[in-house]
Amino acid sequence: MDVSVIGASGDCGREIAIQLVEERVLSPTDRLQLVGRRGGRSEQVLFGLRSDLSDAYAEIAPELDVALHPEEVVGDIIVMAAGQSVPVSTDSVPSRDTLAQTNLSVFHTYACAIEKYGHGNEVVIIVTNPVELGVEIFSRYLGRHRVIGIGAYSDSLRFRREIAADVGVRRQMVHAFVVGEHGEQMVPLWSSLRIYGMDMEEMLVISERLRRNRTALDFPHEVTREKLHTIAYLQQGLVREAFDHVDRLPPDLRVVLKPYLTHLSGAKTAVATANVTVDLVRTLMDGREIVVAGQVRLDGEFYGIHTTVGAPIVVGNSGWSQVVPLQLWEDEARLLMQSASQIQRKLREWTKHGQ
Repeated sequence: MDVSVIGASGDCGREIAIQLVEERVLSPTDRLQLVGRRGGRSEQVLFGLRSDLSDAYAEIAPELDVALHPEEVVGDIIVMAAGQSVPVSTDSVPSRDTLAQTNLSVFHTYACAIEKYGHGNEVVIIVTNPVELGVEIFSRYLGRHRVIGIGAYSDSLRFRREIAADVGVRRQMVHAFVVGEHGEQMVPLWSSLRIYGMDMEEMLVISERLRRNRTALDFPHEVTREKLHTIAYLQQGLVREAFDHVDRLPPDLRVVLKPYLTHLSGAKTAVATANVTVDLVRTLMDGREIVVAGQVRLDGEFYGIHTTVGAPIVVGNSGWSQVVPLQLWEDEARLLMQSASQIQRKLREWTKHGQ
């Protein structure tokens, strides 16, 4: 099976390529295609990366290929990691609108080329932000069931990890979803929390303790407030204090603020994002159907939503096949509808400006 990483010369794309080889997700008979732009730094980095990977992993590396034009993308699984990323700056909150304006044409270019020159069965994983815009554009060209955004998948794993840390169990023992937007309008679903080995009464007690008498409808305002506190720490050069402050917050707030703080600290989140992406690639290659959260283009299957949003889905080797119904708490359902409405409005603005 062939895997293409579009944007393999960037921080995140390069880390994805390295982890795919290092973790032996691809066999020596498979192909890993490193995709970038002809000319300049991208081309130089990709040929250097191919050489470095061959040197480091000669005995286990798949066939390594460099592609410098969109029409050359040949992967059965395509990871879209190209485009502008969120700038590392504490001067102002990074704008999703700016990212959308810059990356819209990149999404169109590659989606159009894959539709025209691909074999028609590719599954595309969207890593580039805004992930909802990437899923929306690629779905228009390739069909919505072949496109999955990594945002809700990553957020859900972070949510489970933060809960597990507070409870004192391994993350694999915790099950919970985050849906909605990959951003400030995400919706952590405490109603979906399950901890293996605990009965419902025990879990409700733990949930109440971790939530600290807060409701889902409070969440967006809390995120905004705590982001401002985090920025204030960083502007004073108090990086350790900023991380200490975030670590004292409830688990759902840490899901938003930890990667945000990590990025603004200068470390960025390429390793964590790559790890999650590689995990999804491995799942798609295994061919087993599993339930995950991901950004997908919905057509009314989940709470009547008709836009791109994070939702629980069944994933197999041909993409996602169905949405998993969940019985949300009333405040979670209201917040999800607010999130979906805002995403839909933003997508209209972004795609209108790109026409």
